[in-house]
Formats: sequence, C-alpha cells, structure tokens
Amino acid sequence: MNTKKNINSHSILLLITVGLFILLYAAGYFMYGFGANAKGFEKLQNFLDIFRTNAALICIACGMTCVMLTGGIDISVGSLVAMDCMILSVGMENSGISPSLLVPFVLLIGIVFGAVQGYLIGYLGIQPFIVTMAGMFFARGMTAMICTDQVNITVDNWFKQVAAVKVYMPFELGAVVNKRGVKMVPYVNIPVIIALVVVVLVFLMLRYTRTGRSMYAVGGNQQSAALMGLNTKRTKMITYILSSFLCSIGGVLYCMNTMCGTTTQALGLEMKAISSAVIGGTLLTGGVGNVFGSFIGVLINGTINSLVSFNGELTKLGGTVPNVVSAFLLFVFIMLQAVFAKLRERKQ
Repeated sequence: MNTKKNINSHSILLLITVGLFILLYAAGYFMYGFGANAKGFEKLQNFLDIFRTNAALICIACGMTCVMLTGGIDISVGSLVAMDCMILSVGMENSGISPSLLVPFVLLIGIVFGAVQGYLIGYLGIQPFIVTMAGMFFARGMTAMICTDQVNITVDNWFKQVAAVKVYMPFELGAVVNKRGVKMVPYVNIPVIIALVVVVLVFLMLRYTRTGRSMYAVGGNQQSAALMGLNTKRTKMITYILSSFLCSIGGVLYCMNTMCGTTTQALGLEMKAISSAVIGGTLLTGGVGNVFGSFIGVLINGTINSLVSFNGELTKLGGTVPNVVSAFLLFVFIMLQAVFAKLRERKQ
C-alpha cells in the first residue's frame, strides 16, 4: 500500500512530464518531418541540438531543483551566469589570462557566492527570495562594472578548442546525406557531455547520500527534520553552495556556446530554470522532485523553441511564443501540484 501511495503522489507528475515531452516532439516530428512541410525536424541532429543549446540550462536546473527541494528559490542564477561569461571573455580576450586559471576562478566564485547566500538564508533566516534578489542585482551590476561592451572570444586556446570538439554518434547512427552528397553524422559537443554527467551525479547525490536525503527532509517538514537531529541550517547552506557551483559550471558551458560576454546575457534564465523544475514535477513547497524530471522539463522548453524556429510565421514574433507556451505549462503544472496536494491532505 505504501508503495502504491508513493507512486500515486510522487511519480504521476513525472509521468505527465515525460508524456508531454513525447507528445510535443512527436507533433513536431509529423508536422515538420514529412511531406511538403519537411524541414529536417525528423533528423537526429535536430534532437541533439536541443541538448547543445540547453547544456548550461540543464546544469542550472539541477541546482535549482536542489534549492526548491528545500523549499527555497534562487533567482540570482541568470546574473551569475552573465558575470561568469564576462569574466571569462574579458580575462581571455582583453587580459590574455589562461582559461586554466579563469575556469577554476569562476567555479570558486560560484562556491563563495553560494556560501554567502546560503549563510544568510540558512543561519540568519532571511527569506531566500530577498537574498537571491540581492545576489541577482549584485552579479548583474558586477558584470557591467567589468565591461559594458560585448566581448567576443577570438583568441585560440584550449577553451575555444574544447568548445569546438564534435563527438559523433557511434556507428554513424542517424547519418544522412545532404544535397551535395556529403554524409552528415549527428554529433554532440563537450558541454552536452558535461551537462549529462552533472545530471547523473546530482541524481545519485540526492538519492544515495545523507546530504541529498536531508534536502528532501528539510523541504518536506523543516521542524520534523530538526527533531530528527538534522542540521537544517547547514543543509540549506550546502544547498545554495551547490546551486551556485552548478550555476558556474553552467556559466562556463554557456560561454563555450556563445563565445562572448555581455551585460544582457542570460536574461530570464532563472525563470527558465524554475519553470523546467516545476514542469519536471518539483513542488514549489519543497520535499518532492528529482533532477531527471527537471532535465525533461528543460527538453520540453527546448522542444518548444525548436518548434517555433521551424515555423516561419511564429519566428517573426521572436521569443514571445515560447514564453507564452512555457508560462501556460507552468500554470498548468502549478495547478496540478495544488490538486495533488489537496488529494494527499484528504487521504491523510
């Protein structure tokens, strides 16, 4: 009975998320993969490109999931990504600093940034929204103080070389011959592989470590967690350190994808991370969720963007349509969460 109850309460949102992704991608597959409207949606490379363009968001969504599991929120992640990209771009392009020094420095900034926010939230009890909003303004302001212009990375170093590496599908899986008679083998790049490794590691951490179980316990009921002997303050601090650290990894991957730094970079990225986690089944109240669901949530948002790009008319509206669809899905999943919460209360 306990297992059945567990499945009903914790897995149904994830199943809906997976089903929605399959439905969306299947719709694009049949709309833009065959017949007069065939535009290449059916190609494996199109599917892999969703991973490539969202590698950074996958890492950030993993960190956001951990924060939301404790009942918190982190709206500073987009600004932190922008600051990371500007540091990397200015450091490599204008100052000639080796990426071997800059990348660890950016990751260290993420740890320190998360530690400050985590201390204010965990030990001083300040509301996460207020603290991370201050962090958002600080990081965005620091980005502008470093440089107000767009800085493109043109220097040839291992950072640029790694970003350009293509990892082709084994056995030429999904290969097609283009109009020029050249065989095109689908590929992913290094940032995608790093992002997938992050998903696996965070999933294992949440499932099999004491820290991961503590995050679920704190989000489920903080008072009960404290009565069980868990250090809830330390757990919250560790969670925000992990979130900012994963965000800085995402910042490195974001910079590898764009090869530049600007003051307006990654605007709204925090909302995409939050919506991906919520669509993936993570409760806003904490205690329920997993990174696999958030990963599928990122793919859903990526598929929506891909569908819009394949539709010429919708492309003219820019990013408006994906934002509207994502907002609608977010509203639906929040309503589903509320309904399931009410059902659990009645059963209890």
